[in-house]
Amino acid sequence: MRLVLLGLPGAGKGTQGDRISEKYGVPHISTGSIIRESIAEGADLGQEANAYISRGELIPDELALQIVYERIVQPDCKKGWILDGFPRTVLQARELDRRLAQNGLDVQSAFDIRVTQAEAIERIAKRRMCSQCKAVYHLEHYRAKGKGICDACGGELYRRSDDTEETARRRLTVYMRQTHPVLHYYAQDGRLFSINGVRPIDEVFADVDHYLQNLVSEDVGGVR
Repeated sequence: MRLVLLGLPGAGKGTQGDRISEKYGVPHISTGSIIRESIAEGADLGQEANAYISRGELIPDELALQIVYERIVQPDCKKGWILDGFPRTVLQARELDRRLAQNGLDVQSAFDIRVTQAEAIERIAKRRMCSQCKAVYHLEHYRAKGKGICDACGGELYRRSDDTEETARRRLTVYMRQTHPVLHYYAQDGRLFSINGVRPIDEVFADVDHYLQNLVSEDVGGVR
């Protein structure tokens, strides 16, 4: 199971990625997280990435690809992986396919979790995160039972510095310019599945899981 999750910032990719990972036992890989980990560990690629980030520049496609690819060839990814936040550009998508093809692999499915831009901005602005386990909450639709406290671990909830309406609007602009074309890239050969993300989490996952069960059946039957 080799999947890519796409959608506007705030669409719920992280939440659905966690659900898929829990049910099917494959790693949910957030590009932002592995880059931060690479930097924290002092790895060569992490230091190179940090040089761009510290100057306020975007990480070049080839460097981002190398960091992601080194992660998906780790032993825990033998049965598959879920990429969240990558590829961000058509070039990255093409290069990922090229590298995977060298090992007889491919991205089997890409999911576009669709929400309106207004919904994405509202979700981001009202998003809260646990300071300890990183669980995500929403002030209205997915509230913690205890005010300001994580249900899972009791950690304090906080608002990330970039979770503001102004920042959200900028991120949406960048997404539409750079990442939206990736949808067309995966759609052209039938790998893209579109999911209505403006619904309760369980309903969104039920639709995603419908496609995944078909994918698993094909894998078992030796079709893919």
